[in-house]
Amino acid sequence: MRTALAHCAVWSLVTDSLQRITDDLNRDLAPLQFGAPVTHVYNPLIYARPAWDAYCRRYGQGERRVLFVGMNPGPFGMAQVGVPFGEVSMVRDWLGIEEAIGQPTPMHPKRPIHGFACARSEVSGQRFWSWARARYHTPERFFSQCFVTNYCPLCFMDASGANRTPDKLTPAERTALFAACDRALRRTVELMHPEFAIGIGQFAEKRLEIALAGMPGVRIARAPHPSPASPAANAGWPQLMDAALHEAGVIVPRD
Repeated sequence: MRTALAHCAVWSLVTDSLQRITDDLNRDLAPLQFGAPVTHVYNPLIYARPAWDAYCRRYGQGERRVLFVGMNPGPFGMAQVGVPFGEVSMVRDWLGIEEAIGQPTPMHPKRPIHGFACARSEVSGQRFWSWARARYHTPERFFSQCFVTNYCPLCFMDASGANRTPDKLTPAERTALFAACDRALRRTVELMHPEFAIGIGQFAEKRLEIALAGMPGVRIARAPHPSPASPAANAGWPQLMDAALHEAGVIVPRD
């Protein structure tokens, strides 16, 4: 069994209240264990913490009208650069974030962390941030209305290096992990007071519905996931994203 102690989440958004969320989530995840077929667990909010902190300092302060929630870090996205949907060039060149990235311990030999030197493009991140740039033009305009985070801060891999999403964990592992992540998500929503909580993909929408059950004033909806594994996304994800947000009632600028 592999403990999550060395990889536990540090969900720090710099402000004191969000730091308490970080500390509590860290405490909740510390005793969790993940067994076969999971062999490695990366937490970019530890080894890529400078980039995450820069992202939160610059773009994560105050209330937001729309909270976008992804599933968990991808091996060539947030796992590399510490920013949700973290395609390297978009994080560096559009968001303006480039920080020193450390190494997870232990590191999977087939999934090295190169940080901002990573040559692999993360398609989901490229699509998401390109859409945001096309619609809002500047990160300041986007983040004046929106914030982007992940439901689960951990990246899971098996012996082959394949990514294992949280829904593929064993029932016992999911129960403990989801309880911790639900609490952190609820408290994040309480701090940011979004009108809309948009799950990027079915899993994130479902977790929002469960975590925020009974919480008034938040409209939950789903946006299509930009993953290249989705034929629909490959046929025109920006248009699907616009349509989903329009149906949810989110006004996206077009000028």
